[in-house]
Amino acid sequence: MSVAQKAREIFEKLLGGAKKEPLLKSDKDYFSNHINFTFGESFRVANLDTQTYFLITLGASLAAGGKMEFKALLKGAINNDISPVAIKEVIYQATPYVGFVRVHDFLSLCNDVFEKLGIEMPLEPQGTTTEENRKQKGREAQNAIFGEANITKMIESTPKDKAFINDFLSANCFGDYYTRGGLDLKTRELLTLVYLISLGGADNQVKAHVQGNLNLGQSRESLLKIIAALVPYIGYPRALNAISALDSLTLNI
Repeated sequence: MSVAQKAREIFEKLLGGAKKEPLLKSDKDYFSNHINFTFGESFRVANLDTQTYFLITLGASLAAGGKMEFKALLKGAINNDISPVAIKEVIYQATPYVGFVRVHDFLSLCNDVFEKLGIEMPLEPQGTTTEENRKQKGREAQNAIFGEANITKMIESTPKDKAFINDFLSANCFGDYYTRGGLDLKTRELLTLVYLISLGGADNQVKAHVQGNLNLGQSRESLLKIIAALVPYIGYPRALNAISALDSLTLNI
């Protein structure tokens, strides 16, 4: 089997839509190149399990604003037995990083697809915190990812007029989202890095969350594989910036 044939086979297995893809008629050479690279070279180097591949590409498509690709990946994820709860949590987890305005669009798109596929909603709730403990639980998640000493130093060194942002981060960003069920903490932190890489222009945050991923047990090799899988979805500048951030923390340069 040729490389192109293998890539087409993987594309069909994951997304199952080649015969319905309009670009294969209007822009055959272009879309064939896309399939050959995305599900050939990139997919082979990344060598991810099916669930991880769908979660990170859904996250990247959302952060990059690609509704058509997100919809195709969403249908593919369901057809490949990815849990609807996990898919919804990919969308929810993006909120602190891409904002409600974008998430609203993708959440509505997801709900439309779920309804057409006969997936009953609402799904089982995944929240684990209360109004009283969300800040505390969020701080615990921050400590687990970045180290308690680092979080304490950040909070104590923040001027009083900016203290609100630390409270927002602990209670909302981490307390409302990282504490939810459906995905574990390590997966949520990986997705956060995916959103930031895919957004572009967030180099400081990318570096911080590369470190967070390393702290939670991701290796340089595993993160390079994630970036390899993302290249076709986000382009080379953002991928190279992510590699640069990874290099700065894992190489003596």
